Amino acid sequence: MDLKIKVCGMRNEANVNALAALCPDFMGFIFYPPSKRFVGLAFDKNLISKLPDQIIKTGVFVNAQVHEVIEFSKLYGFKAVQLHGDETPEFCQKIKGEGFIVLKAFGLDDDFDFDSLKAYEAYVDYFLFDTKVDTYGGSGQTFDWTILDSYLLDQPFFLSGGVSLDNLESIKEINHQKFYGLDLNSKFEIEPGLKNIEKLALAFSLIKKL
Repeated sequence: MDLKIKVCGMRNEANVNALAALCPDFMGFIFYPPSKRFVGLAFDKNLISKLPDQIIKTGVFVNAQVHEVIEFSKLYGFKAVQLHGDETPEFCQKIKGEGFIVLKAFGLDDDFDFDSLKAYEAYVDYFLFDTKVDTYGGSGQTFDWTILDSYLLDQPFFLSGGVSLDNLESIKEINHQKFYGLDLNSKFEIEPGLKNIEKLALAFSLIKKL
C-alpha cells in the first residue's frame, strides 16, 4: 500500500530525536494549550530545525487565529500545518497561500456528510479523518472504517483515531485509492506527549509490509 507515516503529539527532545531515527514521513507538534500533548510555552524551536529535512515538520492548531498559525509556523520552520478545529475553507486558503502544506482534520461518525468537504478541496493538500468526539483529537477511539467508502473526492487522506498495533493488520481491508497515510498518536504512548519508540518501530515495520 506504500502508506506514509505521521506521528503526532511530540515534545520531548530525546523522544523526538529517537523518533527521527525511525524516519517518519511527518512529525506533528501540537500548539493547542488545552491538549495533553501541547508542546508548552518553553518549547525550543531549534529542536525542530535540527531534524532531517526529509521529515515534514507539522504544526497542529485548533481554532487559532490565522496570523497566529502563520507566525508560529514560520517561527518554528514548519513545512505543513494541520488544522484540527472548525476552520473554514477560507481559513485553509489563507494558510495554503503562505506556502504551507495543509492538512484539515474532520471527526467522522456514521452520519458524516462527505459532500461537506467539497468546499475545502481546493485549499487543502490532505484530509485527516479522525473519530468524532466531543473534544479535539487524541481520543484513542476508532470509527467504522467502512464509512471511508463514501469518500469520493480527489484529495488523499490520512487515517487517524485509535490506530494501534492491534488493528494494523485490519488496515489491509481499507481498499481506497486516496488512502495516503496513517496518523499514529495515543496508542503508542507511555504518557501523553511521550511515545514508546519500541512500539513505533514495530508499527513502522508492519506498516511497510501492508
